[in-house]
Amino acid sequence: MSTSTTQFKHVSYLWDDAKAAELAGDEVALLIYRSNLLGADLRLTNYGGGNTSCKVMDKDPLTGKEAEVMWIKGSGGDIGTLKKSGLAALYVDRLRSLKNVYRGIEFEDEMVELFNHSIFDLNSKAPSIDTPLHGFLPFKHIDHLHPDAAIAIAAAKDGEKITQELFEGAIGWVDWQRPGFDLGLQLKACLDANPNIRGIMLGSHGLFTWGDTAYESYINTLEVIEKCAEYLEENYKKKGAAFGGKKIDSLPEADRKKQAVALAPILRGFCSSKTQMIGHFTDDARVLEYINSNDLERLAPMGTSCPDHFLRTKISPLALEIKAGDDLSNVDAIKAKLTPAFEAYRKMYEDYYNTCKHPNSPAIRDANPVVILYPGVGMFTFAKDKQTARVAAEFYINAINVMKGAEAISEYTSLPRQEAFDIEYWLLEEAKLSRMPKPKALSGRVALITGSAGGIGKAIAKKFVEEGAVVILNDMNAERLQSAGDEFKQAYGKDAYTTATLDVTKADEIQEAIATAILAFGGVDLIVNNAGLSISKTIADHTEKDWDLLYDVLVKGQFLVTQAAVAVMKKQAIGGDIINIVSKNALVSGPNNAGYGSAKAAQLHLSRLNAAELGPDHIRVNVINPDAVISDSNIWAGGWAEGRAKAYGITIAELPAYYAKRTLLNEIILPVDIANACFALTGGLLNKSTGNVINVDGGVAAGFVR
Repeated sequence: MSTSTTQFKHVSYLWDDAKAAELAGDEVALLIYRSNLLGADLRLTNYGGGNTSCKVMDKDPLTGKEAEVMWIKGSGGDIGTLKKSGLAALYVDRLRSLKNVYRGIEFEDEMVELFNHSIFDLNSKAPSIDTPLHGFLPFKHIDHLHPDAAIAIAAAKDGEKITQELFEGAIGWVDWQRPGFDLGLQLKACLDANPNIRGIMLGSHGLFTWGDTAYESYINTLEVIEKCAEYLEENYKKKGAAFGGKKIDSLPEADRKKQAVALAPILRGFCSSKTQMIGHFTDDARVLEYINSNDLERLAPMGTSCPDHFLRTKISPLALEIKAGDDLSNVDAIKAKLTPAFEAYRKMYEDYYNTCKHPNSPAIRDANPVVILYPGVGMFTFAKDKQTARVAAEFYINAINVMKGAEAISEYTSLPRQEAFDIEYWLLEEAKLSRMPKPKALSGRVALITGSAGGIGKAIAKKFVEEGAVVILNDMNAERLQSAGDEFKQAYGKDAYTTATLDVTKADEIQEAIATAILAFGGVDLIVNNAGLSISKTIADHTEKDWDLLYDVLVKGQFLVTQAAVAVMKKQAIGGDIINIVSKNALVSGPNNAGYGSAKAAQLHLSRLNAAELGPDHIRVNVINPDAVISDSNIWAGGWAEGRAKAYGITIAELPAYYAKRTLLNEIILPVDIANACFALTGGLLNKSTGNVINVDGGVAAGFVR
């Protein structure tokens, strides 16, 4: 094959000679560079999938002699974002000498601990199970990827024959086997039997390719995958319609989104029966082609082939029997229809576990589906956090691509159930899960804090994200909202938040913000009514316009947001929290405060009323009463500070000290103090508290509730 950079149509050629030249002589740096390029193209591998390595000569720190060292992506890493700290480094001769103590395939797992006796760099990442697959091959640079185009061939019924014919013997074949020490020996045996091959296809799994330099390995990898993709494209043209042709039409995009918004909270409730889940929705064209097809009913129960796909998407998806155009407004009727479907899925999963388990298998995990298919509308995925849910969707799309390709060239085959179980409940996989950080207090929670692009609202949003929640940032001011979104993306990543323009006095914008929350995360279960404004005037100066504005934002806004959120929480049936940021002014009388103070009093009593009504649904309603939160506050940026200073006969500059001195604790109140109070109410220790008021005012005796 030619190595012309213009030959690639199905993969991205990203190699920059100038950049590579800067790294010349540093093979590990070139490994990282190559890995990042490969990981940047999702047609080559998936997030967290695949493995890359290089072998170099280095000085043994104990003997001073030159030794061959293999640097390889460590356990749990991602090649697209790989850094040196994510690599494991092992002595090649020591790794290979482990075959002297290898007791056979039934003792695979004990070999992983023995890898530690081969560690060269004591600060390196823990070696992954793929380590021997690279170690027993002699090549300086090796790529092990999971490209859809290659797996489509690897998962085809005639995959070995197709591979032989397509590459004219230049690519070897090793039948499916769980990754481990024995598979490494099989790769070496395949190479020994076919010394001139340029790569090896792993049945139902993926692809190994290599080269003597980082560039040669990179080009070899691209060329092999390109050829696989070209072959699939030719067969798509011959085959015509994919997946047996279209069975139903998709709804128009707006209607798909509308149905998804109506259904997602209900699905989230079902999927959260054991652990509270975050959702993800996609109506990607590839998903629609698959879920609308005649072959969906046959292919969906088969599950996936590649272990990387399977581990993130479970044994099989749940395909809904609800029609795309069904009326979803009757929640009880929809739940009644879905209950048997979820019960059947859980029973299927329990039977799968009980049939395949071993005496030492870990306990059964959550039996709810990860992937839910809604023909004509799209795909939902649910997991412990947004990133995991999103990645599950990406992997299932990879699986769809594989099924489409395999069906075009032959017939798709999935992993046998026992093999799938042995991957899912692998003791090494269980050990990896046990090493993961414990969930944070707000993990699995979706929070909408009104007015969260600045001040108190942003402080609350930050606190919630830091404690594991996902948030819907919102503001009336698009520029402030954009700035807050950029800040959160930089600090927490794209999966921690979404944004929505929101004026709490407008019911349609509230519904749009709630819909944004549902499409992004599956629902909403933590509301903080924080948006506000203040006007300080005498009764004589107070206008009707002032009065209406205060009551519209503070009282009506709290009511409308609560009303919209409660409708979603009831669909989910997993409880929830509503926190209303009120004020000590709801209880304390003062001059020049008729409109603001009375509106705050209305907010406070509305909170009590809501708490009384929503308790049976396990929706808790509590109040935070701050006072004089001057730092980064929209309220104080307006005329309120001037009005209060005038009321107290002091200057604006004297206000912070004035407010602090009048408190029992002599403290200035900051936005983070309000955020901490919100977390105290929602973090799990006060789950049996509702209708309460927490004062965060430094201690104002006149504001004591009791």
